[in-house]
Amino acid sequence: MRALRALVAAVLVGLLPAACGEASAFPEDTTMSRIRERGILTVGIKFDQPIFGYKDPASGRITGFDAEMARLVARDLTGSERNIRFVETVSSERENFIEQGVVDLVIATYSITQTRARRVTFTDPYYYAGQDLLVRVGDSTINQVSDLKGKSVCTARGSTSVERLRATVPGIHLEVVDAYSICVPALIAGRVDAVSTDDTILLGLYAQHPDTLRLVGKPFAREPYGMGMRKQDTAFRDYLNGLIARWLCNGEWDRAYMATVGVSGTTSESAKPAPRPANC
Repeated sequence: MRALRALVAAVLVGLLPAACGEASAFPEDTTMSRIRERGILTVGIKFDQPIFGYKDPASGRITGFDAEMARLVARDLTGSERNIRFVETVSSERENFIEQGVVDLVIATYSITQTRARRVTFTDPYYYAGQDLLVRVGDSTINQVSDLKGKSVCTARGSTSVERLRATVPGIHLEVVDAYSICVPALIAGRVDAVSTDDTILLGLYAQHPDTLRLVGKPFAREPYGMGMRKQDTAFRDYLNGLIARWLCNGEWDRAYMATVGVSGTTSESAKPAPRPANC
C-alpha cells in the first residue's frame, strides 16, 4: 500500500506541470518566466485608435485588434487574458518604453523598420497595413497622394508616415503632432487639408466621423506591423513568433480580425500574413 501511494504521488507530480500550463517549460531568467511568475503581462498600446487600440471613455476597456493580440499572449503566458495591464504608448515613446522596461512589449500599430530595429527587437509581421489619406467629405481636390503637393497634412511624430510623405510629395506641408486624435479636429476645422498614416488607423478615425470625413482608399505603401520588445531578447521573440504562427493557422487571428477590423466591412486578404505551411 505504501508503495502504491508513492507511485500515485509520483504520477501526480509528473502531471502537475501540464495541469498548471506547463509552468516549467520556460528556462529561468527569461522574459516569459518572469511574466509567468509575476502573473501580469504589461503591454504598450495606443489608446486613441479605434479598431486597433482604443480606450472607451465610459467603461475604460481597451478594444481593438492590437488589444486582442495582446490578450492572446496574456492567456498563453498566464492562463487568462484578464492578466494584462495596458499602458498608453504614443508613437514617439515606443522605443523608450521598451528600453526603460515600462512595458514587456509594445503592440501598437508598430511598423517594422531598420531604424527602429537598431533599438528594439521585432517579431515576424502579424498584420500588413497600407498608408492612405483621410480628407473632408466636401474636398474633391485630394484623390491620391500626388494631390498633396502644397497641401497641409497632419501625421504623428515618430511614425513612418513622416519620412514617407516628405520623400513622396515634394512641397508638402507637414503638421507633426503627438497623436492622431489631434489631427482629426484640425482636419474637420479646416486647419489641415488631410491626415495621412496607415489605413488601419484612418479607418477607425473615419468610423467616428463618417458624415464629415472621407477615406481616399488608394494606399501608396505597405506596412508590416510587428510586436516590439527589448533588443536582443531573442527567446521572447521566438516564443511570440510561435504564437503568431499558431494563430494564423488555428483561426485565432481570423476571429480577432472579424471582431475588430472586420466590423467595418473590410476583408483580411491583404492584411493577413501568409501562414507557413509547416506550422499548419
